[in-house]
Amino acid sequence: MSALRFARIAIPFRHRFAHSSAERAETQAIWIEASRGEHRGVGEGCPREYVTGESIDSALRFLTEHQRSWETGLNTLEDLTAWVSAHESVIDANPAAWCAAELAYLDLFGRESGQSVEHRLSLPPLQGPFRYTAVVGDMDGEAFSHLVARYRERGFSDFKLKLSGNLDRDLEKISILRGHGVSERRVRVDANNLWSDTAEAVAHLSAMDVPFFGIEEPLVVGDLDALRAVSQGTGCRIILDESFSRTAQLESVASDPDTWILNVRVSKMGGIMRSLAVLSGAAERGIRVVIGAHVGETSLLTRAGLLVANAASESLAGQEGAFGTLLLAEDVCDPPLMFGRDGVLDSQALGLASRPGWGIEVNGQSSIFTTLG
Repeated sequence: MSALRFARIAIPFRHRFAHSSAERAETQAIWIEASRGEHRGVGEGCPREYVTGESIDSALRFLTEHQRSWETGLNTLEDLTAWVSAHESVIDANPAAWCAAELAYLDLFGRESGQSVEHRLSLPPLQGPFRYTAVVGDMDGEAFSHLVARYRERGFSDFKLKLSGNLDRDLEKISILRGHGVSERRVRVDANNLWSDTAEAVAHLSAMDVPFFGIEEPLVVGDLDALRAVSQGTGCRIILDESFSRTAQLESVASDPDTWILNVRVSKMGGIMRSLAVLSGAAERGIRVVIGAHVGETSLLTRAGLLVANAASESLAGQEGAFGTLLLAEDVCDPPLMFGRDGVLDSQALGLASRPGWGIEVNGQSSIFTTLG
């Protein structure tokens, strides 16, 4: 029998991050600890109303509802796998909340056995290095140029930028990227569902005159036929994020795999097991993936994303996240997992593959845990 504790964590950002759907100054996340005897596992999820329909309150209600049954019934990895299989629709409605619970139990089982989560799931050990994309929010030209310059100084070559919907503002961003020597074919843009009209979206994106590596979520969520029209009108692949969250949706994009890239965020997908199922289905259909991240993820979800990126192998088109204390005022572990020179996180240098569970040690004295109960 295990014991669960969970709460919201809110870590201030070092600077605000904005896009068309939201502006944030702190994390929006829940944290779980699953303990049994001397061992403790940790988990994190990031509820987003505009992504999965979840809120912090709904996630905490879900955890409270299932706490006792999990404490008595989730005793082995087999129990955890069976719960995921038997509660597909429940997880569909609460993916971030379940993600936090699953990560905590995977960590606990790994620590109890002295094995990494990869080993427990019969996956290859982390190989690395992992190369991340520079992500730039919607900001004015001077701030945008300053941030791009900092990324370039660090050796980044892949960029993702948030669009504003204002053509002059967005064209200025492209001009700044060109001025800093960024290859246009290494750029992808995220519109965060800016447009409801296909023609308007195509006109805006075409006016930018860039052969983008991918265009993420330009239209309202889930309108795949309209998104196909945007792809045809711009000659660019469409990255599905809010419009894709489970394996059942793979068939809707299977007929034209070259149109799509899937953004696989562990929290959005509902945990590791469901993310791995999407990777498998995408690979079978020849669809590439980006391993995404919610703004403000701690090192724990960064670590979970490494497992998924490692498993993606040849399907991997890009990776996001690993900002650590470049964005967060503090992280949950010391040192935090974060990219370095050239956007690279070297998991081998950190020794993550040889440590039990997620292989990260949480600073229990951190101020973010003062409300954990």
